[in-house]
Amino acid sequence: LDTCQPAMALRISNAFGGFESELRRHERRQKPNSESMIMELTDSPSSFLLPGIRHEDLLAGAFTGSGDAEHDQALKFLHGTTTLGFVFSGGIIIAVDSRASMGSYVGSQTVKKCIEITPYLLGTMAGGAADCQYWERHLGRLCRLYELRNKERISVAAASKLLHNIMYSYKGYGLSMGTMIAGWDKGLGPSLYYCDSEGTRVQGQKFSVGSGSPYAWGVLDEGFKHEMGIEEACELGRRAIYHATFRDAYSGGRVSVFHVHEEGWTKISMDDVEGLHWKYEAEVRQGNAI
Repeated sequence: LDTCQPAMALRISNAFGGFESELRRHERRQKPNSESMIMELTDSPSSFLLPGIRHEDLLAGAFTGSGDAEHDQALKFLHGTTTLGFVFSGGIIIAVDSRASMGSYVGSQTVKKCIEITPYLLGTMAGGAADCQYWERHLGRLCRLYELRNKERISVAAASKLLHNIMYSYKGYGLSMGTMIAGWDKGLGPSLYYCDSEGTRVQGQKFSVGSGSPYAWGVLDEGFKHEMGIEEACELGRRAIYHATFRDAYSGGRVSVFHVHEEGWTKISMDDVEGLHWKYEAEVRQGNAI
C-alpha cells in the first residue's frame, strides 16, 4: 500500500496541473490581450488565431461572375504567350518564348513552354500554365500506358485525341489551354495537331498560338517554304518568336527551338531575346535582314 501512494499522488497532481493550465487558457480567451495571445500561441501552436472572416466568404464571388454564364469567371487574368510550329521537308520545328504574365505583371521569364510528352512527342503551352502543364504531363502518362499495353508507341493523332477528349469534357469549367502536339509516326512521317479548351482539334502544316501569334505569323508567312534545311527552318522559327516578343508585351524571356525528326525530337537552341535583338539589329544595319 505504501508503494502505491506516491504513484497515486503523482497522478492526482498531474490532473490538477492540467486543470489549472486549462483554466488559465480559458481565462486568456475571455480577456484577450497581446501578452495572452503570445502565450496562447506558445502553449498551443495548433490554435493559431485567424482574422474574423468566415471561410465560406473568403473567395465568395471570385470565380462566379455576374453574367448569365453559370461558370463565368469574375477574376479574368490576361494570358500572353507566343508559340509556333510548322512542318517542313526535314520534320517539324517548334519554337516558343518563356514569359508568363499575371495580368499586366510579368510572373516569370523562364517558363518551360515546350513539354516533352514522350521521346517522340512534344506539346506546347498557351493559356493557363497550370492547366497546360498538368494535363500534358497526364497525357504523357497515358501515352506510356498505351506503349506498355500495346508494345508500340502511340500515334500523334491518337495522343492529340486523348488530350482533346479531356479538354472537351471540361469545356465551360474555366480551363484555359491552346496547345500543339507534334510528333513523328512510323510510316506516316511528321504530324502536327492543334487542340484547345473550346473543343477544337485540327491537323495542319503551320500553327501559331498566343497573344503574339499575329506578329509571328507575319514572319512565318514571309519566310516559310516546304523545302528548307534544318538550320534555315530553325532560324525562321527563332526569328518569328523574337519579332513577336518585340511587339507583344506578354511575350518575352528566351526563345527555345526544337526539331522533331524520325528519331524523336532534339532541342536545338535557347536564346535570350535581348541577345537576338542586337544580333538582328546588326543585320538590319548591314542590310542583310529579311
